[in-house]
Amino acid sequence: MADAKVIPFDDDRSRGGAQRPARRRPGGSTRRKADPAAAGDAVVREAPDPAVRGTATEAAVRDTAVSPLPERAVVTADGDAPAGEPAPAGGGDWDRRIAGGLAFLRRRLTGDYGVDEFGYDAELTDQVLMSLLRPLSEKYFRVEVKGIENIPSDGGALVVANHSGTLPLDGLMLQVAVHDNHPAGRHLRLLAADLVFMLPVVNELARKAGHTLACGEDAERLLQRGEVVGVMPEGFKGIGKPFSERYKLQRFGRGGFVSTALRAGVPIVPCSIVGAEEIYPMIGNAKTLARLLGFPYFPITPTFPWLGPLGAVPLPTKWTIQFGEPIATDGYPPEAAEDPMLMFNLTDQVREQIQHTLYKLLVQRRSVFF
Repeated sequence: MADAKVIPFDDDRSRGGAQRPARRRPGGSTRRKADPAAAGDAVVREAPDPAVRGTATEAAVRDTAVSPLPERAVVTADGDAPAGEPAPAGGGDWDRRIAGGLAFLRRRLTGDYGVDEFGYDAELTDQVLMSLLRPLSEKYFRVEVKGIENIPSDGGALVVANHSGTLPLDGLMLQVAVHDNHPAGRHLRLLAADLVFMLPVVNELARKAGHTLACGEDAERLLQRGEVVGVMPEGFKGIGKPFSERYKLQRFGRGGFVSTALRAGVPIVPCSIVGAEEIYPMIGNAKTLARLLGFPYFPITPTFPWLGPLGAVPLPTKWTIQFGEPIATDGYPPEAAEDPMLMFNLTDQVREQIQHTLYKLLVQRRSVFF
């Protein structure tokens, strides 16, 4: 057994005093005496007087100089550190992302995922489609969302919005706004025109994103299932109107969306979108070319078709999406859906509320781009 080293009682180290600094040698190096603690030997400090043994003084002066080695951080299998343990810098989050991505690819390759009867793929929408659209919403158009609490937390609701922008980017930004900002994490199921489902690639993506054909039967089934459904009654008349008529609502059809809401007994939430009118200022319409291609219109803008594909890049305008006070329909009798006068009045009420909000937002807007 190694002999214990006896340190005098009046030594500075026994009183917790600071050790004397090491004397530097002329060559610049510092010579330090070998520390028994570094070799694993215990240093015992004893009081010279047996009378003080067993007292608090003895406990204060008798200790060990062995310093335990720092514990290594332990990481669990899921990439998280246990409670009270420091996690490795940046490792756990990336591990989870990589593991989640690999699990997602495995499910896609093996077909281990589900879609509803309309073709909606919730997992693909949340993890891929929303991730691709989110930078466009947050960084490029800088969409500001107001009144999102007017969409109910549960049950069906019909969101009615204005339509503009030459290309239907406003519908996609509306979907991102509901998905990312609603406190209950609700999803918006848009009603799209039949042209959307005639295009090869767009057809599949629209189905996966939860869009369905703009018909009363599909909309009513979604609403009765408790979904939030979005509709833009202006249709091609709104999205393809010239720049000189921006923010002037076109005719809202025959009020079919009101009839659908009355049958389902769900509230109607008016929605106003400012900023989409200026992304592609439509200064002309090549009608002959549109008929040849089977399009409802062929836009001519200050950049398209003059700049080719570069002219299809939208202008980075500042957007505002505001959801208005919901209009209740559950207080009407079942036969109210067949009353043309009631449908006309409710349609006009929704249209006027959207138009009034558009004017108010335009007055508050500082600039088209800021």
